[in-house]
Amino acid sequence: MSAVLSDKPLVSIIVRTRNEERWIGLCLDAIAKQAYTHYEIILVDNRSTDRTVARARDYGVTLVEIDEFLPGKAINDGIRASRGEVIVIISGHCIPVDAFWLGNLVARLDDPEIAGVYGRQEPLSFTSAADKRDLAITFGLDSRIQVKDSFFHNANSALRREVWQRFPFDERVSNIEDRVWGVEVIRAGLKIAYEAGASVYHYHGIHQDRDMLRAQKIVRIMEGLHGPHADMTEIAMGALRVVAIVPVRGPSLQHDGFSLLGNTIDYLRSCQSLAEVVVSTDCADTAALARRHGASVPFIRPAALSEEYVDILQVLTYSLNEVEKSLGLFDLVVVVEETQPFRDPGMIDEMVSVALDNGLDTVLAAKPESRPFWLDGEQGVRQVGKLDFVPRALSEERAHLGLLGLGCVVRPALLREGVLFGAHVGLHMVGHPLASVEIRTGEDLLRCLPLLKADPAGSSQEPA
Repeated sequence: MSAVLSDKPLVSIIVRTRNEERWIGLCLDAIAKQAYTHYEIILVDNRSTDRTVARARDYGVTLVEIDEFLPGKAINDGIRASRGEVIVIISGHCIPVDAFWLGNLVARLDDPEIAGVYGRQEPLSFTSAADKRDLAITFGLDSRIQVKDSFFHNANSALRREVWQRFPFDERVSNIEDRVWGVEVIRAGLKIAYEAGASVYHYHGIHQDRDMLRAQKIVRIMEGLHGPHADMTEIAMGALRVVAIVPVRGPSLQHDGFSLLGNTIDYLRSCQSLAEVVVSTDCADTAALARRHGASVPFIRPAALSEEYVDILQVLTYSLNEVEKSLGLFDLVVVVEETQPFRDPGMIDEMVSVALDNGLDTVLAAKPESRPFWLDGEQGVRQVGKLDFVPRALSEERAHLGLLGLGCVVRPALLREGVLFGAHVGLHMVGHPLASVEIRTGEDLLRCLPLLKADPAGSSQEPA
């Protein structure tokens, strides 16, 4: 258990700065007006190029200069140069709200079970609306003791030196050294206090103006502490209904007892994520073949949807509507065509997981392609995509050949509206060397039959 503080202990205030000329005078002036006067100030400066240090010298600070900024190391360096029994940490652009900020922070450390205390942060008039909202939600008006919650924030915080000696700040992490420290002390059985009466103005809030790169770094650190966040696949897979729709026009290609449609159905029925496999066809013979392989054929689609001018999206929208009438609602739709049969085992299940775990509207099977594409039309022949001869491995941009027939996962709400690709689209890179091969004629089937029968994803003989 931690020791009780002495009466009116010396407080070492650690101020971290880099180019804070605009703010440092206001920060230090507010500190100078505190009712609690037994303190020293340690300025840890990351080689400011403005007049930050010059302004700070007017307040009698002890200067510690650092060349590389890592938040935990900067704080530790400042503490090593200090003498106080209590350590207070404040950012150089934060301004104590009133004269009782310091005394209220220190008072919470009288409880030996409290490892550290952090104070309130308030926005300024020009703070962004999002930051104002986040500060109000995070830093409320009620002080509290945290027994399990490890949140801690070093823009405005305090701890005892003897606690720091047991739990120095992590000097390796690039962000949230305070949250890392909070996890350590909570796991050790200590508590963290939030003191609403020790408030500072903090103009940019705690989320750094929605800096996504910074957010990604923070999430990686937090997941290292607490473990990864739950994947939707884990949460929802048992409760989700996923249907595969296989559109087939006319008779399915067959040869010597081998059925291209049967091969596709057998593959889909092996997928763990699929609740139903539905064949959408205009042909009674194809429907009978599909049923023999265990697929559902709840309707025969109109011949008008098989005209040459009808696109696949119209067929899929009609098919989903009919499927939902007969089989109920589904959470995801998988689109597969028999004409592209070379799929890796588990590919469809992986695509469903990608859609769920990334919150995507659509996931499309795709093959990376770094070679140039050429369009031939009314404007003549012209190159699109990659326009140089940089080696593929060094190319910064890469085109992808979409393989809709190989596999596409889409939200049914989009398909009902006649949309296949929503706002959030993901690509699933296929590994099968024959993934882009299409079989559309009997001659194609004859050529590919030996490969199909040898394919690990399975071959299909027509059921007796």
